[in-house]
Parts: sequence; C-alpha cells; structure tokens
Amino acid sequence: MSFSPCPMFYIQTPRKSSSKINCIWLETSGCFGEVISFLNGEHPGPVDFLQDMCHVVYFGSLMGDEGEAAYTHILEVLKQNEPLLFIVDGAIPLKDQGLYTVVVNYQNKPITALELVKQIAPHADYIIAAGTCACFGGPTAARPNISDGKPLSEILSSTIIHIPGCPSHPIWILGTIGYILQYGIPKLDNLGRPLIFFDQKIHEHCPRRSYFDQKIFAKNFGDPECLFQLGCRGPVTATLCPLIRWNQSNNWPIGANTTCIGCANRGFPDQMEPFYSL
Repeated sequence: MSFSPCPMFYIQTPRKSSSKINCIWLETSGCFGEVISFLNGEHPGPVDFLQDMCHVVYFGSLMGDEGEAAYTHILEVLKQNEPLLFIVDGAIPLKDQGLYTVVVNYQNKPITALELVKQIAPHADYIIAAGTCACFGGPTAARPNISDGKPLSEILSSTIIHIPGCPSHPIWILGTIGYILQYGIPKLDNLGRPLIFFDQKIHEHCPRRSYFDQKIFAKNFGDPECLFQLGCRGPVTATLCPLIRWNQSNNWPIGANTTCIGCANRGFPDQMEPFYSL
C-alpha cells in the first residue's frame, strides 16, 4: 500500500462518547474489491477516514481483532445509542437461512450476514450500500445465484444510500461520507444514488464522444474511435469515470482502449452482457 502508517492501528474500541460518528463497515458476500479500491483512495484516503472522519469500531479486513473479540465491538457500540454510520459491501445470501455467509461464530452460534445486517440497521443513522453487489445484487446475485444473494434494499426497509460500482470508486464512497458528516444525506436519484456522482452518463464526458456524434466507430480494440459498436455501455452508465478516472486519476477503461461494461448499473452483470461485440 502507498500510505503510512498501517490503517489497522486506527480501528478503535467503542467508547462512551466521541466527537466522531461511530462506524461499522461490514463485508458480506463479495470479492473484497470494495476494500481494495477504498485502500487506493487519496485526499481523502483510508487513514483520513479511519483517523479523522469516523470512529471506526468494526472493519473486518483492517482490524486486528477477529471472531468473537471483533464481534463484541459491534455489540458494545450498539448499546451506546450514539450516531452510527453503517456501511455494507457485498450482497446478502438468503439460502439456508443465510449460512452461505457466516461472519462470526459467537458463543457456538453462527452469526450470518443476514442476521447481522438486521441487528445493526435499526441502530444506524445512515446506511451506505458500497458497491454493485450491495446496491443491486451484482456478480454475487448473477446467474445462477446459488446462494440466493440479494441487494441490501431487499433486506431492509430503511433509507439506503447506494454507491454502486464493481468496485465503487474511493472518491464516491469517501465523498459521500464527507457530505454526510457535514450536511446529512445527500440528494439521491430514483435508485438511491448520490446525484453528485451519478447524475450524468459516461457518454456525456467521454473523450471519444465526437466520434460517436459523427458515427465513426472503432472496428477493433486499440482503434482511437468510439467503442460503442464493440459493446461499450458508456451511453447507459451514469458515473464520473471520465472525469476522476482511477488509480489516482491515472486511467480508466476507455483510456486503456477497452469498453465500459456498465459495472455501476442495476442489472450488472447479467443485463450488461455481452461485454464485447466482436
């Protein structure tokens, strides 16, 4: 990682009062791509989040405690009745009473992601679904969906801020958290996504848009023209990828001469296939 010191040192035990909002980041049934993407954030980055923005009491991939010891942090913070930010990444499996994703064995009882989400959510002031799996089901719920994975919105009736992407960009997550800390819930679209990050289609800002308008299309990957006829989903995908790009704004799919596959869309991946039209 490019940051220092190790963010593990900033996972904190619950305390009776804090000037920062308590935060639980729960990883469920996903590929952990959200965490890897989050750790690549800069200005703000993961250390800013852990040290300055939130009082993070549970984040499985980053904390030193495991199992029952880690789970007790959740139990303790839920007793405090203080403001709580709850972040979920990954879909929620329902098959076999949710046993496809067991987060912890506590006192000889398996605690599933399904059970834990229902336990934490009533105490949360803000709930964020981070990544397409948590928002819409994503790859976890794609065919054949053997675990019966569901998006968070099908588990909870609470207001959920959706930040999709496979993975979601760290600026989308950290920017939304920063807005919450200052002003509360941001303006959302009809899918629960923050308008500041999901109001405009990739197509509107694509550097190859002029080729599209002139109906000049690439015939092969590597050609400089518009990639629409090769399967690009930019015209139907609303994100700021062309403006903020990835890896400290170094590049993005179109810049790498490949197509947008619509990873932030509801219905990804099944309804976005085929990804390439050759």
